[in-house]
Amino acid sequence: MTRFVIRRILGLLFVLFGVTIMTFALAQLVPADPVAAALGSNARDDQIEAYRKQLGLDQPAPVRYVIYMKNLLQGDLGASIRTRRPVMDDLIDYLPATIELSLAAMTIALLVGVPIGVFSALHRNSWVDVVARISAMAFGSMPIFYIGLLALGFFWRQLQWLPGPGRLDATMQPPQRITGLFTFDAAVTGNWPVFWNASAHLILPGLILALFSTAVLLRMTRSSMLEILGQDYIRTARAKGLNERNVLYRHAFKNALPPILTTTGIVFGSLLSGAVLTETIFNWPGLGRYATTSVTTLDYPAVLGVTLVAATIYPLVNTLIDISYTAVDPRVRID
Repeated sequence: MTRFVIRRILGLLFVLFGVTIMTFALAQLVPADPVAAALGSNARDDQIEAYRKQLGLDQPAPVRYVIYMKNLLQGDLGASIRTRRPVMDDLIDYLPATIELSLAAMTIALLVGVPIGVFSALHRNSWVDVVARISAMAFGSMPIFYIGLLALGFFWRQLQWLPGPGRLDATMQPPQRITGLFTFDAAVTGNWPVFWNASAHLILPGLILALFSTAVLLRMTRSSMLEILGQDYIRTARAKGLNERNVLYRHAFKNALPPILTTTGIVFGSLLSGAVLTETIFNWPGLGRYATTSVTTLDYPAVLGVTLVAATIYPLVNTLIDISYTAVDPRVRID
């Protein structure tokens, strides 16, 4: 196990090194001046040159990359051109919102997709199975930006059943910061009005973000369960007269769980690193919206920081999923 974890960490470092090279190289190809864009059209040439020198952008690209990597190894991601703050501070402010939204979406996807997938497999080719498969295909192909706008217009503007964009109502103050997750911080500090308000704000964007994930988990659970239910040992267990619930949960579902776990890790990593459209539609102050704003304003240090965080999250989550295999399936051994 120790050797496996060390190998995965070394592989993660190699991936991140490659990501820094590719992202840095692509940033140099943009035919625009981030300093001029940050200072505005009224800035004088001497001001632009002074600020460019201050940021180190007057150096050749290889020299800037070496400086960037040296600072990165010290935990310094540079300063944002747009906010004039350290990028690390910006990421600490924005990342918890994305984590909270992704956790809500992943919870919805697991609570809906996995049980329906199991039920659909147990009732193969029934009307329930047909409806589940058609729904999974429909939800998996729906464009998030369109469904998100429709949901906002219907549930918020017209019916007023759910709150609108943002993490809290305008009249509410954020809870005392512990983790940056509003629901968790409010619950720990006993601020229940903020807890319920923050939870209500999570419902609509969480549901929209969970659509594709739910569809993927439903289809994977169904196919995995169908494969296991057709195995000889399942027929043997039923022939011995075992309770159907024991056959389903202790024999079938447990053996169908590894591919479901793999899909869960992939989906959750994608949610954390790719919730750009959902955060933009719902004015959610998370990493996706920060990335969008940074790209449109040519904020190179911020773009590099966001890319590095996204590239770290995805393999890290999947490494944790791989390690969890040994607990789920004793047949799996990590050498």
